[in-house]
Amino acid sequence: MKDNIYQPINGEIVDIIEESSTIKSFVIKPEEDFAFKTGQFVELTLPGKGEAPFTPSSSPAETDQIEITIMKAGRVTGLLHECKKGQKVGIRGPYGSCYPVDDFVGKQVYIIGGGVGLAPIRSLFLTLVDRIKDFKSVTCRYGAKTPEDFIFKKTLFGEWQKIKGVEIKLSVDQAGNGWDGNVGVVTTILNPSDVDIKNAVAVVCGPPIMMKYVTLKLLDFKFPPENIYLSMEKNMSCGVGKCGHCMLGKYYVCKDGPVFTYEQIKGYPKIWE
Repeated sequence: MKDNIYQPINGEIVDIIEESSTIKSFVIKPEEDFAFKTGQFVELTLPGKGEAPFTPSSSPAETDQIEITIMKAGRVTGLLHECKKGQKVGIRGPYGSCYPVDDFVGKQVYIIGGGVGLAPIRSLFLTLVDRIKDFKSVTCRYGAKTPEDFIFKKTLFGEWQKIKGVEIKLSVDQAGNGWDGNVGVVTTILNPSDVDIKNAVAVVCGPPIMMKYVTLKLLDFKFPPENIYLSMEKNMSCGVGKCGHCMLGKYYVCKDGPVFTYEQIKGYPKIWE
């Protein structure tokens, strides 16, 4: 991170990947090496237009470029979706907390993602795969509205399925185009036998309503609240705890999160809003 927390590093969009009808991945090459830890976020600046916070979807091991996967959902994200290769951007950060991957060593890692929530989970997944022998297993459950709405399709349906020590199941809300997998929200493919709950941690990322019901399901499975990790980034704005938009109880999500355990935040009202 730069000494001046408000000064972005200059960068350039060198590739754009169409993930779905509303989601694109932007490959950005900064002017200098840029390091982050999985789970941390950055502020992506479109000069003269604005900025917004995003959790990178690339591996932290790759420092010469960074990948950010963005859903078109508002003014800044809409402007970013109009960008072409060669567009100059700025990157501020990294900010916030990360997944405590070293604490996961020797355990089963149970990852549940939905929609564009698969973007920050991809960064964690790549981190885990880089040192797969450190973990008992990596068990993934991902959901999307339709088969076309899955992101990272090439790897999700291909090479990730073949990694030793990784087990992936997928579900869609609505089937179509020859889909022969599970149909239903992601909680319909969660089962207490998926992992040894006494030696596992759960990581959940997705739309707030999905995270709510996945967390409740995990609690039904007797997952300890301190072993459920949530990415609570929905309301972040400035990234440095100045604007107050992301306050969650006593926490600033941008400074104290965005990664929290359910134990940390369970006592606060409206955490899913």
